[in-house]
Amino acid sequence: MREGALPNQQSAWELNGQADDWTKEEEMRKVLQIGGFVAAAVLIVFGVAAIVMGINGRNTVRTSLTQEHIVGSPDMTPALIKAEANKAGLPSTTTFPSVSVAGKAIDNGTKARVFASYMRIHALEASGGLTYSQMPRFATPDGKGTNEPTKALQSDGRPVDNAARNLWVTETALSTALNASYMAESLSLFGIIVGIALLLSGIGFGILAVGGTLRGVEPAIRFSGKPTPKDIGSPVLPTA
Repeated sequence: MREGALPNQQSAWELNGQADDWTKEEEMRKVLQIGGFVAAAVLIVFGVAAIVMGINGRNTVRTSLTQEHIVGSPDMTPALIKAEANKAGLPSTTTFPSVSVAGKAIDNGTKARVFASYMRIHALEASGGLTYSQMPRFATPDGKGTNEPTKALQSDGRPVDNAARNLWVTETALSTALNASYMAESLSLFGIIVGIALLLSGIGFGILAVGGTLRGVEPAIRFSGKPTPKDIGSPVLPTA
């Protein structure tokens, strides 16, 4: 009790101090709740944007592939491609596709990746199991090839390029484009998943902000009425 203060005056000062503390605490809670609304709105906007961009990217990949009218050749099955590879003398360490795309339209990233795998086997069959870096630059009469221009076949005074090596370059360019389609579609799917996660997080933040996040705490935004102290009561002014 303050010196020289009456009991009623002391009680009034204590209640007024408690009311001030409650007001400051309530204002801070309102600031945090409003911040929750802002965070919820930002998350929802980014979530929707990520979903829309992901869907657009996925559709773009599939539309582009469909426009190329790519269809798997009849030998693009695991059994037939292995038989062809064995006949061509490819090593046993060669990796073969495990999914068939024979006769199927290549219209999505997954099929494009499988088609690219079959293309690689075809290129290896044409090159005798050699990759681009293992093949000589120029063609020779015996078919072995050479890196010496003077020993190569000549055409109009110039050495003839190794056809198998050029075929490998073409195959690499096409398979890289197909694999890029697979990667783009996968990233689009990832963007959609992230967008859904952001959207749900934003909705959760909004629900917590609307509910006041804590029991007995008045929401920062009300549709009617005004927040009032529940436990303290109205402040009591000192009387003489």
